[in-house]
Amino acid sequence: MQALLCCLIAAAMGFALATAAQTADAQRLQRSTARLEPHAEAALRELRPLLLITQDGDVGGQLRGINLFCNQRITFITDEQVWGLVDCRASLLEALNKGQGDCEDYAIGKYSSLLAAGVAVTRLRRVYVRAQLDGRLQAHMVQAYYTDGQSEPLIPDNLVDRIVPASQRTDLTPVFSFNSDGLWQGVGMAGAGDPVTRLSRWRDVTAKARAECFL
Repeated sequence: MQALLCCLIAAAMGFALATAAQTADAQRLQRSTARLEPHAEAALRELRPLLLITQDGDVGGQLRGINLFCNQRITFITDEQVWGLVDCRASLLEALNKGQGDCEDYAIGKYSSLLAAGVAVTRLRRVYVRAQLDGRLQAHMVQAYYTDGQSEPLIPDNLVDRIVPASQRTDLTPVFSFNSDGLWQGVGMAGAGDPVTRLSRWRDVTAKARAECFL
């Protein structure tokens, strides 16, 4: 009986902690969205159902939906035009509020959305590539999704709405990829160091995303 009572108390405490955490998350998200413009609030309402699809097991549909959402809700424009800075990394809510962003902002939005939906970080990387655009190579960033640890990734990209395997994107040459767990050469499995050390500027946008309850 005493053992059962201890289990019940532990379960009740766990439920109370989980409820408190959910309440805190809801309050943080409410504070974040309170600063949004009406068009960004409308966009967030459109995004929320997409974050729940994983519960039905349709990760492919979720990936397509989030990719299309970001591509349609964010208009491509340079950081200098949006923020007056040569290089600025916006969180998803910041990009939605502006309705504008560059390739990094698309990738950040997709990465944050998929993590918020419960997709494991091991399946997600942001990838710096050289893209063949207008007859010349340009720096670009895309999101990558791995169906398992050894698979060829799928590439959601703001340049095209259709998601295809990396090998079919002959216009893209991967340089390195990263997430919060590691840094890799290209899109393969060869490690390239600590992402926090080598990509320190990403810490700020990660902190912003967590504050907005998106990581």
